[in-house]
Amino acid sequence: MPTEEATEKDWELFMKKPEVLLLECFPSQIQATIVMAILDVLSNHSPDEEYLGEKSESAWAENPVIKTTFEKFNGKLKELEGIIDERNANKVLKNRNGAGIVPYEFLKPFSEPGVTGKGVPYSISI
Repeated sequence: MPTEEATEKDWELFMKKPEVLLLECFPSQIQATIVMAILDVLSNHSPDEEYLGEKSESAWAENPVIKTTFEKFNGKLKELEGIIDERNANKVLKNRNGAGIVPYEFLKPFSEPGVTGKGVPYSISI
């Protein structure tokens, strides 16, 4: 890896072939593989992960005020998910549709297990 204090040889190489020094800045294949594996493990949703507004606590179900408020909150989350889906389907929005454009799902409230980019969990893993 190059250092902050370049030698005359580094400057000479930089002036002749800058791509060589650029390629030296990239991580090795093993370093990149390790980082990708760690990020995959840390980003994975477990099958028993709970999401914000998905399930009501049993103690909440006993109190009618809390139960009503939770149901209202859950309804708002489902409404937000519908808005996200609606915008993803809108052909007029160029940043949401087209070749190579992945639909926006980052803040969709609910998720299935795995690496999905969806769901707002009660806690985060990173």
